[in-house]
Formats: sequence, C-alpha cells, structure tokens
Amino acid sequence: MSHKEDNEGKRSSHRTELYGSIPPTCLPIVYHPDYNITFMGLEKLHPFDAGKWGKVIHFLKEEQFITDRNIVEAREATEEDLLVVHTKRYLNRLKWSLVVATITEIPPLLFLPNFLVQRKVLRPLRTQTGGTIMAGKLAVDRGWAINVGGGFHHCSSDRGGGFCAYADITLAIKFLFERVEGISRATIIDLDAHQGNGHERDFLDDGRVFIMDMYNRYIYPGDGYAKRAIKKKVELDWGTEDSEYLQKVELHSEGALNEVRPDIIVYNAGTDILDGDPLGGLSISPQGIVKRDEIVFRAARQRGIPILMVTSGGYQKKTARIIADSILNLQQQGLIGAEVLEGEGSSSLVSSMMCSSGSAGSRFTAV
Repeated sequence: MSHKEDNEGKRSSHRTELYGSIPPTCLPIVYHPDYNITFMGLEKLHPFDAGKWGKVIHFLKEEQFITDRNIVEAREATEEDLLVVHTKRYLNRLKWSLVVATITEIPPLLFLPNFLVQRKVLRPLRTQTGGTIMAGKLAVDRGWAINVGGGFHHCSSDRGGGFCAYADITLAIKFLFERVEGISRATIIDLDAHQGNGHERDFLDDGRVFIMDMYNRYIYPGDGYAKRAIKKKVELDWGTEDSEYLQKVELHSEGALNEVRPDIIVYNAGTDILDGDPLGGLSISPQGIVKRDEIVFRAARQRGIPILMVTSGGYQKKTARIIADSILNLQQQGLIGAEVLEGEGSSSLVSSMMCSSGSAGSRFTAV
C-alpha cells in the first residue's frame, strides 16, 4: 500500500466510538464487567473460565494497583466496526444459534433463541473485541496497554472457532493501519498454547505483519494453510517445561524484533500453557508464565516499541490469579505503570468521572 493510498484509507474510515481521547489519569488497562459470560450455568459446559476476566480485576483491586476510577471501560464493537475485517456473510451466520454453539463449543446454545445468544454470549465477546481495538490505540499513545480480555486468535474474517467469534487481533491492527499515522508495521507475538490460525489466515499475504507463533504442535487447530503466514514458527512438544520454554521465548521474541522493527507489538498472552491445563498440554509453572510476560514486555520496552497485551486462552480456575500476578510483576519491574500521576481533589474527581461508563460520551470522540 502506498503512502497516498494509506492516507486515503484513513480519511474514508467509518465513524467509531472506539477511538478517542482518554485522560492521562486513566491507566491503559481496558475492561468492562460485561466481559464475563454467565447464563443459566451453560458457560460451565466449556472448560474455559468464562468469568476469569472479572476475577483478574478483583485481584488487581485487592492489591490496590487499580480502582474502578482509573481503568478504561471497554465499549462494544458495532457491526460497522466489525466489518473493517469481517464479511457481512460471516456476521449474518452468527445470527444462527447453531453456528454460535459450534464456534463456542457449547452445544446447548443451539436450542436457545438467537436474541438470548446475542445478549448473553456474543455481546460479551463483542465488548472484549471493542476493548482490544481501544487498547491498540492506547498502546500507541502510552507505550503499553492491556486488554484484560480478548485474544480470540482462532477467528479470521470469515470463520470462527475455538471459542473465538470475532477477530479482535486482526481488527486492532487494521484499525491502527487505517487510522493512526506512523503505524504501518505490526508484529504479533502469539504465546498461547494453540496455534493462532485466525490472524494468520487474515495476514497471510500482508507483508506489513510479522507473526511469531509458539505453540504445542500436537493440539488444535493444526491449520497447515495458516502456518504459511508464520515468519517465526516455534513448535513445542507435549509437557515442555519452564527452562526450555523460557529460553525459547527469549531467543525467538528477541529474534523476531531484531529481524523486523514494528510500530506496534500485539502480544497474545494465553495462560493455557500452565501445567495441568486440560487443553494446552504444556507444563509451565505460574512463575514461568510471569517470567514469560516480563521477557516480552522487557524486549518491547527496551526498544521503545508500543505493546498491546491480550489475555487469550487459559482454562483453569487459578489462571486469573496468575494473570493478575503477572501484571503486578510488570508494574514492579517498571515495565508498566502510570506515566502521569494526579493528586487528590477535583482533578482526581474528573478522572474518576471520565474513566467510568457514566461519561462515555465525554470520554470518546467519534472518528
């Protein structure tokens, strides 16, 4: 794409409420209570902890790292937002409960009216998707951002699967390419236990995106076609443990960033690599996960490259605590934190109001 074409694309972008001015008093941590999926216990039929995102926030509040006032409230991605990547045909297919049941791997959903499926399952996923897009812009503005949800790396423009109904990683990158000057190259570092075949299919022929993917070679999805998009492929064996794993993370993430310097890093930080995970098949300790995230953030921050982290897979109840511990460690290591501190008083009150859902209209400027 030429510079002229890139600028024309930016000018013709649709109006969205996902990009806008966020006060510097808000930490670039994105979340909404609507992330969590709870409906008549059906969410328990999938091994995924469909309430883990709220638990992460709870633990971070307990440690007094965040409050409801100083994090950014995610907004739901609209159909227009989703059409930046998804086909109309695919979005229409999601209006069939059978399709959603297949994608989310929750068979009883096929018996529910689609309006309930939309409200109780797809709206939370659309809100997480909006959060990832918002966090992409925040990462560029602040140097780092974390969406406490997202990371739906099995979904591509026209196909969902593996609990992934929307291609939030592709969307975040495409939004940046279309709307933010100076963002023309991206690197995806995907360290979920599963191959990230969704974003790989989307960027298969796009030279602007460098993909590093490190995953258990023997498990879902085994998408040979999508593997052609991976520039740095690291396939792991069953039961890989901390020492070998962390050595490979450091070697290959450093190598990826030395090979091509991107304008943004999207880090898919799945915790399904944890020992005992029913789907991941690896044997990484909680401390190993914390160290892994530190390695990736340190590589990004040392190079001055903005980094967006999404939390992706993780199928044990204890993963929420590990994600929170990892975020706290990043803060303790000086790799994330508040760049601007506000004192008590009126300015703090303004921040409180502007980071909450009650003032979404004043916080976001449509583009």
